[in-house]
Amino acid sequence: MYKILVINPGSTSTKFAVFEDENPIFQKTLRHSSTELEKFPNITSQYEFRKQMILNELKEARIYLDDFNAIIGRGGLVKPIPSGVYEVNEAMKKDLTNSWIGEHASNLGGLIADDIARDIKDAKAYIADPVVVDELADVARISGHPLMPNLSIFHALNQKAIARKFAKERNFTYDTINLIVAHMGGGISVGAHQHGRVIDVNNALNGFGPFSPERAGTLPAFQLAELCYSGKYTFDEIRSMITGKGGMVGHIGTNDMIEIGRRAENGDKQAELLIYAMGYNISKAIGAAFIALKGKVEGIILTGGIAYDDYVVGHIKEHVGCLGVVYVYPGEDEMYSLALNAIGVLSGEMECKVY
Repeated sequence: MYKILVINPGSTSTKFAVFEDENPIFQKTLRHSSTELEKFPNITSQYEFRKQMILNELKEARIYLDDFNAIIGRGGLVKPIPSGVYEVNEAMKKDLTNSWIGEHASNLGGLIADDIARDIKDAKAYIADPVVVDELADVARISGHPLMPNLSIFHALNQKAIARKFAKERNFTYDTINLIVAHMGGGISVGAHQHGRVIDVNNALNGFGPFSPERAGTLPAFQLAELCYSGKYTFDEIRSMITGKGGMVGHIGTNDMIEIGRRAENGDKQAELLIYAMGYNISKAIGAAFIALKGKVEGIILTGGIAYDDYVVGHIKEHVGCLGVVYVYPGEDEMYSLALNAIGVLSGEMECKVY
């Protein structure tokens, strides 16, 4: 039996779980409000805070570190790599700490996993299917200017896990069907899955696609340029408008969709319009993915935490139901998927790749 600690830092939460083989025996989600995280100058500086919270919870639950065979974290903004499992090494930690393309909470997954594994005899740290998995078709890389190509940064782990689950439940194999998968959480990514490869997807981190609870998504380019040169804001302030304080946070001051939904129910017209607008933008991205797949789609999948929100899901179904059947997988299968990846490497069924 293998015992595995799974760590999944998100923009607004730190999720972790203990697995014995494929069976979760302990799971915890630690929520972080935008106010709580504001005291940290950047995501990397949240590292010790989040790690200590995990260790405290394990200690309270009387789960001992020496029992673990592997620690696996959600992959972050390393260099673009093929899908798979990678052991954390010094080169990876360097890129997670000083990423070439910016910050994301998932950068902390490998760093925390490595730090915990160092204190455990014979245990190693891994990541799997990081957010920079790159399978884009060549045509999808081309933007309107050669200095700014489109980048593949998305919720690869959950999108892949849910797509495989969908295929298995219907006696398909993932690499023989086409799917559109919309992951809707702190960030939102909509991927066109063609025969096992995500051939097109929005850069869900730093400025492309639907706006989300805390990310601005696609913005009017000229207006953004004017804002940058207005002299009113620093680079870091502009960056935070795009990622962290954009989207719902920028409009209404919170990334809590439950709270925003409550405001809408109590007659807040701005909250009601913003929820509709977010669903509208997600629907447009799904339509674009439909075109990328030439209209040949076996299913449209909505997943992530916002998929629990019947109001948002209802708006999306109204807009894209004409394109195909919409399937809803609320939450995410990332923890289970990470555990399976670790088991695959420990058992020798999967190759551990070198970063």
